[in-house]
Amino acid sequence: MQQILSSWNALGGRQRMVVIGATLAMTLAVFGLSRMATAPNMALLYAGLENGAAGEVVTALEGRNVPFDVRGGAIFVPESERDALRLTLASEGLPANGGQGYELLDSLSGFGTTSQMFDAAYWRAKEGELARTIVSNPQIASARVHIANSSANPFQRDVSPSASISVSTTGGVISAQQARALRFLVASAVPGMTPEDVSVIDGKGGLIGADAEGGAGPSADDKALALRDRVQRLVEARVGTGNAVVEVSVDTVTESELIRERSFDPEGRVVVSTDTEEMTDRSQNTGGGEVTVASNLPDGEAAGPESSTSQSSETRERVNYEISETTREITRAPGAIRRLTVAVLVNGTVETAADGSQSFVPLPETEQAALRDLVASAVGFDEARGDQITIRSLPFERAEGLGSGPATPGLFAGGINMMRLIQMGVLALVALILGLFVVRPVLSRAPDAAAHGALPAPGRDAAPSAALDGEIEPEGGFDNLPVLADQPDFSSMGMADFDAPAEEDPVERLRGLIAERKDETVEILRSWLEDEREEAR
Repeated sequence: MQQILSSWNALGGRQRMVVIGATLAMTLAVFGLSRMATAPNMALLYAGLENGAAGEVVTALEGRNVPFDVRGGAIFVPESERDALRLTLASEGLPANGGQGYELLDSLSGFGTTSQMFDAAYWRAKEGELARTIVSNPQIASARVHIANSSANPFQRDVSPSASISVSTTGGVISAQQARALRFLVASAVPGMTPEDVSVIDGKGGLIGADAEGGAGPSADDKALALRDRVQRLVEARVGTGNAVVEVSVDTVTESELIRERSFDPEGRVVVSTDTEEMTDRSQNTGGGEVTVASNLPDGEAAGPESSTSQSSETRERVNYEISETTREITRAPGAIRRLTVAVLVNGTVETAADGSQSFVPLPETEQAALRDLVASAVGFDEARGDQITIRSLPFERAEGLGSGPATPGLFAGGINMMRLIQMGVLALVALILGLFVVRPVLSRAPDAAAHGALPAPGRDAAPSAALDGEIEPEGGFDNLPVLADQPDFSSMGMADFDAPAEEDPVERLRGLIAERKDETVEILRSWLEDEREEAR
C-alpha cells in the first residue's frame, strides 16, 4: 500500500488524470463484459403482430416480471423461457388474432337479423377461418382471404365463386407448390369453387403459380426447378454435397392445338346385312285346235286339241358391307415439354505430389457415363425430341483452397449468439489496450521518478526527496568537479560510450547514461554530497 501511495504522490496532475480516466474506462469495460456474460440469450417470441395484440403480450410479460426486448415489430424473451411462455400465453388467448372466425355467428340473434346480414356474417367467418388455417404455417406471417360469392343474386346463372389470397411470409417467397396447396385449401372449403378460380398473391413475389392461359398446369420454370432438384439430389449422392451444380432448361409449348383425324380402312370390311330374294314362275297353255271344213262335217275327222307348259325360277341376294372408320380429336394444351437440356458440372479430386504441389484429377469417363445414364432416367430423356445432357468435370473455385469440401457449420453455429461474442471481444480488447498502453506505462514510470527524485542537484541544499529538475550540468561546466581518483570504480558504467559523434548533445548523452546506470549514478552523486559536506565543515 505504501508503494502505491508513493507512486501516486510521484505522479503529476496530468498523469493522475490519465490514470483516473483509464481506471474508469477499464472498470466500465469489465462491468460491460460481466453484464453481457450474465445476460440471457434472447430468442424471438412473436413477430408481425398488430399493435393491439403486441400491447397485450407486452402487458402479460410485464405482469410476470419476464425480461423482454422489443426490436421493431418483434418481441424477444430469454431463450430458456420462450417455449413455456408461448404455451402459457396461448392458454390465455394471446396473442389475439385480428381476424375473427365462426365466433361472429354467435353474436347474431334471431330477431332483427335478415338473410343478407346472416350471409355477410357467414362469409366473413369463412374468410377468417381460412386465414387462421393459412397462418398456422410457420412460414407465413399473415394472410387475408377474400371470397367473391354470387349466391346473393338468385337470378344469375352459370356464375362460379372465386377467391383471392394475400400472404406475407417470414422469409422468402412461397413456392409454386405451396401456392397450389393454398388454392386447393380454399377451393375445397367453398362449394362450387375450383382451384383455378383462386389467386395467390405474395407481398414479395407478386402473383404466385400463375398458370398459362387455359390452366395448363405448372409453368416451365416450375418444371425446370423440380427437375433440377431431382438431378441435384441424385448427383450429390455420388460426388458429395456441394460438389455438383445442376442447371435445367425446359422449352415448353406455348400455343394450344386441336387436331381432328378421320381414317378409313378398305381392307377392314364388315357385313352389316344380307337380303336374299327367290322367285319361281310356271305357266300351262291348252289350245282347242283349228276350225276347218272337216270339223264341220258330221262324219268328218276333227283335229285333236293342242297344249303347252312353261316354268322359270329366279334367285336374288343383296349383301351390305361397312368400311372400318376411325375418328380422333386431339387437343394439345400449352405446357407440354418441347425440348429439354440438362447441364451438370461436377468436381473432381485433388492429388498431392511428393513436393507438396496439388493437381486436379477430373472424374473418370466411366463415372461420367454412369451419371449421364442416371440423369437421363431421372428427367425422362427423349432423343427424338431433341433433348441434350451435358456432364463436365471441372475444378471448383473456392476461397478455402483447391478441391476442398463444402463449408460446414462452425463450432458455435446455432448454440451461441455470435454478435454477443463479437461485442465481448471488442470490450475485452479495449480493456487490454487501456491496461497495457495507458495504465501500465504510467505506473511503471512512477517508481523511476520516485527513485530519481531522491537525488538533489550538486551544489544545492535540497532535501533528499527533492526531484531532479533535469539540469545536471552546473554553471561553468564540469571544471569544478572533485578529483575522481579516490571515488568508486566507474569502469562498469561503460565510459567508452562517451566516444560518440561530435554532433550529439553531451547533455542528452549523459542523461542516457544515467538512465542506463541508475545505481552507479546514485553512488556518484552520494559521494559528491559527502565531499561537499566535509569541505563545508
